[in-house]
Amino acid sequence: MRFDIITIFGEYLTPLRESLLGKAIGAGTMTVGIHDLRRWTHDVHRAVDDAPYGGGPGMVMKPDVWWTALQDVLADPSSPGTADDGPGNDPAPAGPATLIVPTPAGERFTQATAAELVRAERLVFACGRYEGIDQRFVERAASVMPVRELSIGDYVLAGGEVAVLVIIEAIARLIPGVLGNPDSAVDDSFGTGIPGLVEAPSYTRPPAFDGLQVPEVLRGGNHAAIVRHRRDESLRRTFRNRPDLFAALTAELLDAEDLAVLDEVGAPVPVGLRERVEAELAAKAAKKRRRRPRTESDPGPHRPM
Repeated sequence: MRFDIITIFGEYLTPLRESLLGKAIGAGTMTVGIHDLRRWTHDVHRAVDDAPYGGGPGMVMKPDVWWTALQDVLADPSSPGTADDGPGNDPAPAGPATLIVPTPAGERFTQATAAELVRAERLVFACGRYEGIDQRFVERAASVMPVRELSIGDYVLAGGEVAVLVIIEAIARLIPGVLGNPDSAVDDSFGTGIPGLVEAPSYTRPPAFDGLQVPEVLRGGNHAAIVRHRRDESLRRTFRNRPDLFAALTAELLDAEDLAVLDEVGAPVPVGLRERVEAELAAKAAKKRRRRPRTESDPGPHRPM
């Protein structure tokens, strides 16, 4: 998978060379190209911004500079005019691309978004600065390729580079071969193993730390009990720390044991869950009665000789 990043601060992206992502780049699992936007300026000051129409504070990045840069990067990311300036500077074949524009005005970037974007062959990121990029650039780009305006949270940063680091790392963890154990992504918060929930707390050695013990169930070796314990702790933690996620849970995602945890912590129960659990328990009880062994006092239905 290829990531291209257009920015005026290429050194901001240096952390991509570290840890798992750096290893993935070195192994050729993913390729990252860093492109200096100022390469596409033509004035002595190499200006990429100008005053906003309508007045107001700050400056706005120029659409013509951005459009020329995007066209060249899409055409040939390894050409001398768009040489990679940073980590992962081994060119990869250029395939169909999606443009990502980090902006606090964009749609919320989530784990589901990362899972969607990892299926793309190539992502190009436009790192805005100042008051952002002239919207006409986004509109023009959308006429020739898919464009996603993404926000990593309800706050404002000085530029898009930090957001790009977040987005690329979230996506890269889902690329086959990047994580040593692919199941790690399944059991993460928001992963497919625990949909709608954050993950349970983690523990390692020593078993006792400053009077605090590792939960006994995690040391007992009963896999089913461990799975249930972690599920319960995920429910409690989500209710405590992420009421927004908890409120979005539906009855289809929960079972009878989950209901017991919800009652324990005083959490609201999704519509239909209690009724479904009661019906399931009644059906199990009826099935158990039908399987009960016959006795002399309960010989069963009379059969004619």
